[in-house]
Amino acid sequence: MTAAPEGPYGSWPSPVDASLAAALDGHPEYVGTVGAEVWWTEPRPEEGGRRTLVRRPADGRPPATALPAPWDVRSRFTEYGALPWAGTGRAADGPLLVFVHFADQRLYAYAPDAPGSPAPRPLTPVSRVGAGLRWADPVVRGEEVWCVLEEFTGPGPAEVRRVLAAVPLDGSAAGDRGAVRELTDDRHRFTTGPRLSPDGRRAAWLVWDHPRMPWDGTELRLAEVTGDGALTGARTVLGGPGESVAQADWTPGGSLLAVSDRSGWWNPYRVDTEPGAHPVAVPLCPREEEFGGPLWKPGLRWLAPLPGDTFPATGSGGGVVAVLHGRGAQVLGFLDPAGELVDAAGPWTAWQPTLAVSGTRVYGVAAGPRSAYEVVEVDTATGHARAIGAARPDPVDPAYYPQPRVRTFRGPGDREIHAQIYPPHHPVLRAPAGELPPYVVWAHGGPTAHVPPVLDLHIAYFTSRGIGVVEVNYGGSTGYGRAYRERLREQWGVADVEDCAAVARALAAEGTADPRRLAVRGGSAGGWTAAASLAATDLYACAAIIYPVLDLVGFAEETHDLESHYVDGLAGPGHTLAQRSRERSPVARADLITAPFVLLQGLDDRVCPPAQAQRFLAAIRGRPVPHAYVAFEGEGHGFRRAPTMVRALEAELSLYSQVFGFTRDDIPNLPLQP
Repeated sequence: MTAAPEGPYGSWPSPVDASLAAALDGHPEYVGTVGAEVWWTEPRPEEGGRRTLVRRPADGRPPATALPAPWDVRSRFTEYGALPWAGTGRAADGPLLVFVHFADQRLYAYAPDAPGSPAPRPLTPVSRVGAGLRWADPVVRGEEVWCVLEEFTGPGPAEVRRVLAAVPLDGSAAGDRGAVRELTDDRHRFTTGPRLSPDGRRAAWLVWDHPRMPWDGTELRLAEVTGDGALTGARTVLGGPGESVAQADWTPGGSLLAVSDRSGWWNPYRVDTEPGAHPVAVPLCPREEEFGGPLWKPGLRWLAPLPGDTFPATGSGGGVVAVLHGRGAQVLGFLDPAGELVDAAGPWTAWQPTLAVSGTRVYGVAAGPRSAYEVVEVDTATGHARAIGAARPDPVDPAYYPQPRVRTFRGPGDREIHAQIYPPHHPVLRAPAGELPPYVVWAHGGPTAHVPPVLDLHIAYFTSRGIGVVEVNYGGSTGYGRAYRERLREQWGVADVEDCAAVARALAAEGTADPRRLAVRGGSAGGWTAAASLAATDLYACAAIIYPVLDLVGFAEETHDLESHYVDGLAGPGHTLAQRSRERSPVARADLITAPFVLLQGLDDRVCPPAQAQRFLAAIRGRPVPHAYVAFEGEGHGFRRAPTMVRALEAELSLYSQVFGFTRDDIPNLPLQP
């Protein structure tokens, strides 16, 4: 029997190149149905990073791009975005779509099947200088689009108001801001779009205020809709400062459903709101599992009622609700009125918070360890499940893909730390006997977020070359209940750093990873964890720091409105923030950093502005720390363009080759200073 050829870890050739990883980056979002058709948004990294609308016709023909370049279906609401489109099938000449175009943030109407194929027409006015208008989370109601209006009243990120608004479909507001009706006042800092009851007589939406983030506490508001389209009698029926309501929706029979963490876990409830009676939240499936998640973007959907009088107040009748649920990663299940929960069949192990229903069919976006995110259809009548969109043939032999191993580690105080390991893997090569592999600890962004164990070609780019990856869902991550995510309260830069280090040390101690070749990397909040780790420990040989937070005080002052008080909960309120910043911020602790790093930054980033990176580099300047700074024009928070992603991946790999001591002649060398 012939022995497998050998090659040092990190030096293996691989068909999973940076161009391939970049071309297939991103995933479908915001699935919806228009009549019997299915629509969603999809990324186009090779087209400047735009997102297009994709349409799957009712007759089952293959999905097709519905909007050519340069149309970019993406809202800048709170900088992170929100549901950017809605549709109705009632038009005489086919479906009518409304969407937000990224370049000017105007709302447009589009009738793709109308005679002559007219171009999208604007519904909202052009923003004035210093007074930007943004629209999000829309729904078509009669001859109007009801949505959220975000209006900037001055140049500062905090000079902003948000209200529910009604935009005429006839285009009369395209040149007249006064034609937009405001449905609510701006007493609440943040709001989602409205969810209208099936009879159109009630509207429900979520609100919250500084200093809370939506996973800290939100309120479910309910109002009556008058005959002339006004909202009256608005009141809070669920939620509050210590209760996070992540979603609300209506059953076809008119019952109000909500996802709340009042039990310590996001669970589904029916909210009974009889006139004159105090609202009552009735648990539908009490479990120590998450049926919701962090509401980073209005329009996320973890539950979707199917046709039928689902969960009537009397307890009789039929109907089922599609739900996403689980500990860690979430899967699709079907919840009946008796509280029985049955999961959908199929190879998908993680579902994104977007669901849509048409008849007996449920649509969502899901992935698995061997498949990237794709649009999935599940027929509840037959149990049959299949991928219908964004599913592409494997671009390379799947034998190059890593197989994740879900693990639980122990950290300081014997606390649990959740992670998944992606060992180096190659179908042909192996490392010389006795060589231990280098490993990179990936700290996710958020930090109130979660990463599931699914196929990611950015991970495969490294593992197929002989570099292991471990993704850490450190304390503060979602997916494990409120107590787990509260572990990061006022401990950012401490608990996350300790948890990542505990996992890295455990891998080295058990002989999985080379203790001399450990690295840490992360983007956004994960970039903070990576940089803070270099200042807190000598465990890591190097780091990749990507569009990071580097200065707590500066972040609170410079970031966008949504996260301007985020650090209150993560590090402490204003009167302690300066001290915590001196104790934890990489900018203030740069003198403790000795390991090499690469810093990757988008110059149009309004969440983590490049000023943070500049202050960090100034603090490093003159010290013998090998490093590189790579900045990208036209990129914001999260890289979208294929050339940017290629450059970023190859720069990171070059750093590892120089620090870990393996040779690569297939990528540009990254010059390190000094």
